[in-house]
Amino acid sequence: MMTYLSKRWIERTHDNAAVGILETTLGIMPLTSRALANRGFSSAEAADDFLRSKLGALPDPDLLPAMAIAVDRLSEALSRGEKIAVHGDYDVDGITGTSLLVESLRAFGGQVEFYIPSRLKDGYGLSAEAIRKTAKARCTLIVTVDCGVSALAEADLAKSLGLDLIITDHHQPPEVLPDCLALVNPHLPQNRFPWPDLAGVGVAFFLMLSLRRRLREQGLFSNLPEPDLKEVLDLVALGTIADMVPLGGVNRMLVRSGLQRLDQASRPGIFALKQVADVKKVSCGSVGFRLAPRLNAAGRLKDATLGVQLLLSEGARSVEELARELDRCNRERQQLEEQTLNEAVAMVEAGGCGEHCLVLASEGWHAGVIGIVASRLVERYYRPTVMIALADGLGKGSARSVFGFNLFSALGRASGSLKSHGGHAAAAGLSLSADLVDAFRQDFEQVAAAELTAADLVPRFEHDGKVLLAELTMPAVHQLS
Repeated sequence: MMTYLSKRWIERTHDNAAVGILETTLGIMPLTSRALANRGFSSAEAADDFLRSKLGALPDPDLLPAMAIAVDRLSEALSRGEKIAVHGDYDVDGITGTSLLVESLRAFGGQVEFYIPSRLKDGYGLSAEAIRKTAKARCTLIVTVDCGVSALAEADLAKSLGLDLIITDHHQPPEVLPDCLALVNPHLPQNRFPWPDLAGVGVAFFLMLSLRRRLREQGLFSNLPEPDLKEVLDLVALGTIADMVPLGGVNRMLVRSGLQRLDQASRPGIFALKQVADVKKVSCGSVGFRLAPRLNAAGRLKDATLGVQLLLSEGARSVEELARELDRCNRERQQLEEQTLNEAVAMVEAGGCGEHCLVLASEGWHAGVIGIVASRLVERYYRPTVMIALADGLGKGSARSVFGFNLFSALGRASGSLKSHGGHAAAAGLSLSADLVDAFRQDFEQVAAAELTAADLVPRFEHDGKVLLAELTMPAVHQLS
C-alpha cells in the first residue's frame, strides 16, 4: 500500500457583509476579520467573546447533568470527614484531572486518596481492584475523572461494597449506563451545558467550581481560606491540550488562562517538567509535543502515579527526581514507538490489509505505544487504523480515525468480535480474544467500506482563501497570531 500523495484543499466560506461588520465594529484588520468570519463568527459579539475569552464568561457548572447530586454528596462527605477516593485514568487528561480533584478537595478540607490504574495490569477505565482497595481503606465515596461511563460491572461492584460512586467523564456514553449515584458527562442527552466538548479535566474543574460555590453558601470559608481555582487552570490547560479536544468555546477560555499559568510555572512539578523538556516559552505546541508526552510516558510504560506525584509535590528535590524519571520513560517510549512503527509499516506494505482500514496485530507490541503508532499510520496512509497488542491469548487495541469517520459508532457496529470498546469519534480503545482478530478485521473493513468513499480516504485541509503577499504586513501577521 502506498502512502497518500494527494490532498483535498477546501476553502472556508464567509459572508462578505460579516467581514465588514467585524472589521468596523471591532477595529481589526481585513485579514483578521476574514479569518474570524471563515471560522463561523458572523457577529461582532461572538467574535469579541472569542478574542477576549474571559473566565467571567464561563457557563454555570450546574448546567452539566447530575451536577447538583454530585455536589450534594461531596459537600456531605466533607462535612462528615469521610474519606474520599479519586480514580483517574493513565493518560495526561486523567493524570491532570486526578491531580486537580485531589488538590482542590484537600484545599476544601477533605481526606482524599487517589488511584490511577496500570495500563498493562488493570487496562482502561474504572478498576475493580481499585474499588476493592478503596473499600478496604474505609473510603465511602469514589469520584472518577476521565473514566467510568462504560463501567457497568464496576459500578455494581462499588454498590455491593456500600460505596457511593460519582462518575465524571467526557467519553461517549453507551446505550446502557452504569448504576451510580451521579453521572456527570456533557454528552448525555439531558445535558444543558453549552459546550459539550470538554476534556475530562475540564469536567472535573466545573465540578470543583460548583462545589466551591456550595461550600461558600454553607459558610465553610468563614473559617477556612477560600481556594482560588484559577490556580489549577495550569492542570486544565495541560490535560485539555493533550487530549486534543477542540480549542474553541469554553476550552479556549480555560486554556488561554491556563497557558499563562503554565508559562509562569509556579507549580514546582511544572517548573521541573519544563526544565527536563527544555521548554522556555509555553504554547499549545510545546504542551502537546514536549510536556504532555513526558507525563504520558509514565502511564504508557511504568506507573502514571508518578505524574500525579509530580504535579502535587511541593518539594524541589522530589520533583526534580520525578521529572528526570519521566524524561527517561519518554526516551524509552520513543524507541519502542519507532520499532513498532517500522514493524507495522512492513506489515502494511506486505499486503493483507483492507482497502478502507488498517487492522494490525502482533505478540511483540507494547500496549503503551500502539495508540501513538496508530496515529502515525493514519498520517501516513490516511485510513482508520486499529493497532492490537497480543499477549496471553488476549488483545488490547488502540484505534485512530480519519475526518468524518466516527470510530465509537463504527466499533459498535463491528463489536461482534469484541469484548469491550469505548472512546470518542476520533480515538478509541478495545479488547478482544486473540483468535478473533481476523474476524474483527473483516467486520471493521465491512463497516468502513460502507461509510467511506474514495474521496474520504484523501486527507482534507481547510484554508481561509488566497492572500496577496502585499497584504501580509507585519502588523497583519501579528494580529492574526
